[in-house]
Order: sequence, then structure tokens, then C-alpha cells
Amino acid sequence: MKIAIASDHAGFPLKEEVRDHVRKLGHEVEDLGAYNTEPSDYPDFALLVGKALMAGKVERGILICGSGVGVCVAANKMPGVRAGMCHDTYSAHQGVEHDEMNVLVLGARIIGSALAYECVDAYLKANFIASEPRFVRRLNKVKAIEKTYMPDAAGTTLVS
Repeated sequence: MKIAIASDHAGFPLKEEVRDHVRKLGHEVEDLGAYNTEPSDYPDFALLVGKALMAGKVERGILICGSGVGVCVAANKMPGVRAGMCHDTYSAHQGVEHDEMNVLVLGARIIGSALAYECVDAYLKANFIASEPRFVRRLNKVKAIEKTYMPDAAGTTLVS
């Protein structure tokens, strides 16, 4: 799977570790920055990951900032992006299985690398359960909201 990863300065050290972990799992990783701990703005990196998803250049994304909140809020402003902040393995896989989450968000000041690796593993192993009618129905409702409030947005095709 091709994964985009990015962080702001606060998430940079954890991003470096997570990026290497994802590569060791056999995935192709597109590192979209930050590339150091110089102060940077989290929305810039959320935008880069969201654009990569929207363009179909990657299948999933990982975003990291200090708390995770900033990049999560910013990423979810983009059509077709379903970012979830997960600091436990259950949320990391359930978000994909039930909600087709396509961006895992981590807070570098909240969790350490060992738990981050476990969350990443759970996220990357999970798949949306399209055979479950209630999950499809709910996802279609989310996409309908997106289509209503972002009418010109791509990526709002309902699941059948």
C-alpha cells in the first residue's frame, strides 16, 4: 500500500520513527514533511496529505502533530478525507472497518513510539467492512453531508 505521512515540527521526531516502521512493514511511503524541528504550521502538512489522497497518489495517510487535534481538524476540511485521531489500537482499526477512515492521526506529545507503532499496525491491517449494510449506510450519510456542504468536491461517490 502507498502511504503519505507528514507532520509539523512537534510531530517530526515521531514521524521519522513511524515512517521507518511503515517502510519495514513493506509499504511504500511518501514523506511530505516536515523535515526538521524548525517551527512550522500543521495545516500545511494536513493539506499535503489530503491532496495526495484526493489525487489518488496514495491509498492512506498518517498525520502527526503535538496533540493530533490540529492536523485532524485541518485534514477533515478536505473532501474525501476521513481523518481520525487514534491513541489506541481499537479506534485505529475500527475507524477503518466501520467508517472507512483514510488518515490516521497521532499526537506526538500524547503517545510514545511503541503505542504509535501498534496503532499504525492496526490501521494498516484494517479494511472497510463493505459487506455490513449499517456501515455502508452510515458512510453514505457522511458522504451525503460532504456533498451537500462541498457540492463541487470530488470523492463523494456513495458506496453501493
